[in-house]
Amino acid sequence: MSQTNAKERYEAWLSDALIDNETKEELRGIAGQDKEIEDRFYRDLEFGTGGLRGVMGAGTNRMNAYTVGKATQGLAAWLLTQSGTPSVVIAHDSRNNSPEFALDAALVLAANGVTTYLFPSLRPTPQLSYSVRLVNATGGIVITASHNPPEYNGYKVYGADGCQLVPHEAEQVIASIQNVSSFGEVKRMTREEAEAQGLLRWLGEEEDRKFVETVAAQSQNSKLLKEGLGKRVNVIYTPLHGAGNLPVRNVLAHVGFDNVQIVAEQEQPDGYFSTVKSPNPEEREAFTLAIKLGQETGADIIIGTDPDCDRMGAVVKDNEGKYVVLSGNQSGALMVNYVLSQLKERGELPANGAVIKTIVTSEMGADIALSYGATVFNTLTGFKYIGEKMTEFERTGSHSFLFGYEESYGYLTGTYARDKDAVVASLLICEAAAYYKNQGKTLYDVLLELYEKFGTYLEGLESRTLKGFDGVQKIGAIMEHFRSQPPADISGVKVEKVLDYSLGLDGLPKENVLKFMLEDGSWFCLRPSGTEPKIKVYFAVRGGSPEEAKTSLASLTNTVMEQVDNLA
Repeated sequence: MSQTNAKERYEAWLSDALIDNETKEELRGIAGQDKEIEDRFYRDLEFGTGGLRGVMGAGTNRMNAYTVGKATQGLAAWLLTQSGTPSVVIAHDSRNNSPEFALDAALVLAANGVTTYLFPSLRPTPQLSYSVRLVNATGGIVITASHNPPEYNGYKVYGADGCQLVPHEAEQVIASIQNVSSFGEVKRMTREEAEAQGLLRWLGEEEDRKFVETVAAQSQNSKLLKEGLGKRVNVIYTPLHGAGNLPVRNVLAHVGFDNVQIVAEQEQPDGYFSTVKSPNPEEREAFTLAIKLGQETGADIIIGTDPDCDRMGAVVKDNEGKYVVLSGNQSGALMVNYVLSQLKERGELPANGAVIKTIVTSEMGADIALSYGATVFNTLTGFKYIGEKMTEFERTGSHSFLFGYEESYGYLTGTYARDKDAVVASLLICEAAAYYKNQGKTLYDVLLELYEKFGTYLEGLESRTLKGFDGVQKIGAIMEHFRSQPPADISGVKVEKVLDYSLGLDGLPKENVLKFMLEDGSWFCLRPSGTEPKIKVYFAVRGGSPEEAKTSLASLTNTVMEQVDNLA
């Protein structure tokens, strides 16, 4: 869209009688700021790997009551074309405006005759996925922007199986939203009307109890934990001001972890996430306060969850006693090994067991799974594809789901949900720490053992933020350059194969992702983010030693990013 069209949309909002005065005042405050107007109005927010997500504020390219209302009106229209009586579960996290957006969506759905089940306060995203299945709803919505900075919020849509909408479903919803031509077409009820007609129903303590019990049932060593193993491990937990605080603590307590300390400064909900630069457990900075507490108390393991509690990061002591943040790939490999080893030890490892990972996730977990006789499936980036595969297994009986994970700190075991769950991940990583401590080992010791057996896998991720209309064009140009002029080698190592997933490889949906496989077994992958104005570049190497792997990873990363930065 041109800057002129963006300006026309801006003026249309200012003259629209349905837009409230407070919103118009915000827009008047940016009069004459052409770049700001362009960024706010050059497009409508689009569904990506995480649904609708954007900076909060006035504009078509912003999260606000109007864009939420329009999206919900379109969703309601789509639901009414599907089979069955439509019903939706809605949850939200601790972000600013999340409760308001959740209630607004509920009242739009109610006005369209869609029964809505709403949580009165913040709940984890995986509990939303679970609850859709629990009440047999036909869909779900969670208001969250996951681990994004505080100025963001978002809107994820789920299907009847509790899984985020996959592309062919999302395309139908997007088309339905696009059919909503004006805010005047958005229907709304009052809360009192919706409640009186039974179209707005509230979920609470009973559903919370069932979720905690269901997650706790995924424990691999519940008997040993309740006999005292859980008391031996000193756990530090930070919810990073998000929705994980109560469910994580309740599940850990339920299975016997009695020595759990909370980072007090980060315990309460705070939409500004005022103690961190970013509420992202992928980053060491988010664990600053937790590590300080861990050093004071001698913690065996430190865990943190993001605002909507679908991502979990873990910190453990290395051989020098220093706390190190495990990567998502490392935590995933440890949990794959722990879960499968326990199933095997109990004689419960199914012959048709399956582990699912994404195409940008390390091969280390895959090698571990294969060593236990499990089948490994690869999906595109986004846990919805893992959830889709789980539902396929449930429908066909072809495989038994054992574990699913992605490098971006998302994990799941059990079939109660169809999205990544930081609650169950917190349980499993703490349980593994307890199990190995009972054998005189730390999780870091176990990681080194796995490196010794399978090779030292190291991975990295670089991203470049390119905002606005110009940024979209630059990201497109970078992808087009690497697609049309793929490098023949990287630092003298031959590029053996180029995988262009926009062609629909390996039976996967078409997606704008490029993966370059090098002769020495390393690879790198370029992918525009579906939720932020970023291009992401993933790197992976396998070395004979940690030192060799670090050197290879640095060389690969530096060479590729130099090319990316020259194009940005």
